[in-house]
Amino acid sequence: MGVRNPLAVKVTRRGAILAPLIGGAAGLTANGYAFAYAPGIVLDVTRYHVAPQQWRSAPPLRIAVLTDLHFGEPFVSLARIEEIVATANALRPDLICLLGDFEPGHRFITREVARADWARALAGLSAPLGVHTVLGNHDWWADAQAQSHRTSVPLAARALMDAGLPVHENAAIPLTKDGKRFWLVGLGDQIAYYRRGHGFLGRDDLAGALAAATGDEPILLLAHEPDIFPEVPQRVALTLSGHTHGGQVRILGYSPLVPSDYGNRYAYGHLEERGRHLVVSGGIGPGKLPIRIGVPPEIVLVELTAPT
Repeated sequence: MGVRNPLAVKVTRRGAILAPLIGGAAGLTANGYAFAYAPGIVLDVTRYHVAPQQWRSAPPLRIAVLTDLHFGEPFVSLARIEEIVATANALRPDLICLLGDFEPGHRFITREVARADWARALAGLSAPLGVHTVLGNHDWWADAQAQSHRTSVPLAARALMDAGLPVHENAAIPLTKDGKRFWLVGLGDQIAYYRRGHGFLGRDDLAGALAAATGDEPILLLAHEPDIFPEVPQRVALTLSGHTHGGQVRILGYSPLVPSDYGNRYAYGHLEERGRHLVVSGGIGPGKLPIRIGVPPEIVLVELTAPT
């Protein structure tokens, strides 16, 4: 658990130059996102093959990753959710990971999708090793009682659990495939609470969560925000994250506005640092603005294998 920078978006000098140009271009369209990817229409499947040294004695896995769904019409309606579920199931993954931010988190909702409805729709996801979830910052921010009491279970978590979907917070779960065991660790959100004038306070306990993974089997870590990655130890074979929306506007591999203290370092995609692997999904729903340029809504499919 730690205090995070109250500045939610990292703006570089280059970004400060590009951002007004992008904003002006969006303003030329009739609805602000007509020339870009409409979050409620496009759905890509982005595939990564990751072969960490830590996975050399573990089973091959197909992992479907869904994150930042931000439910609510017109972008992520109930019909859209059902399409997302069908697409994910058709990939025949061994494991499905939901990385948080189910709540809208923006002001462009024309009609809410009830939490019970979107949770029931997500319960249609199916994989042999199960569907596993963590919460994102908006799932905490959207619940005033959870913000004020700090011990309450947020409404999004209640909806997920009522639908039979487990929510992991600083917890380790052993999973087995082909007789080989590994650990799935779900991290608490890193910016769950906003303290006016004092930045964000997280519910994350990386050391405690990893300590719960007893034995020496490799670890798959679910963390909504990728900013935890520099602290992730070598034992973790792969960290899966969302939160950034890939910068939401991405031109030639660069995003001028990224909600991360590390700017573009962990904005999007697969990267390796010191033998540890991170995959950051651009997610599905819209962020503070209903626009995506160069970052279409996506389901990520990770093929996790032993190194050759």
